[in-house]
Amino acid sequence: WDPGEPGEPSWARPGAALGGRGLLALAAASGAAVWATWAVLLMPGFRRVPLRLQVPYQPSSPRQVANTLALLQGRAGKTVDLGSGDGRLVLEAYKQGLRPALGYELNPWLLCLANYRAWRAGYHGKISFLKKDLWKVTAAQGSGCAQGRATAKPPLATKLLAELPDDARVVAGRYPFPSWSPSSTLGQGLDQVWAYDIKEVRREVQGRAQQSQL
Repeated sequence: WDPGEPGEPSWARPGAALGGRGLLALAAASGAAVWATWAVLLMPGFRRVPLRLQVPYQPSSPRQVANTLALLQGRAGKTVDLGSGDGRLVLEAYKQGLRPALGYELNPWLLCLANYRAWRAGYHGKISFLKKDLWKVTAAQGSGCAQGRATAKPPLATKLLAELPDDARVVAGRYPFPSWSPSSTLGQGLDQVWAYDIKEVRREVQGRAQQSQL
């Protein structure tokens, strides 16, 4: 039996079995690490955004990126990613000829990562990542990509419908727009994406409004 150093808890010594206190301390340390990661890396930029409008960082899988770009194939004009995270979707859009390609992101750490990825790919200065709140920018012309939590989709739908031109296409990932009928969809589960042509969405919304007045 090795008592170890004075003041050293038995669960912290190499080879020691974790008891109840050890498990509790380990859980507390893990929780503190998760909170620290959120506070330092993910929280910046969210402080002034209401909870229901926050779009947390959820990196797209390679399949989801491929599905999104497949639904934008053949499109022309600017491609904008609302909440671009580490920039993977914007970077791939530029590679496939969707130009200019632009990403809006509030988190400064993710912006640094996105710019680093663009630089490493040889596209520095050709792709733009801007530190802006997607709720405070005017939606640009062209095609758009929107991801994030389901509760953010209804107010985002209102914003996009008010600002985008008729020839724009919106591709949503993870969650569809609940009040819009998609023009097409691709993939399954978390990789599923939905495409919406704004001209058709406007026609649908106006039709519902006219029916409600009858």
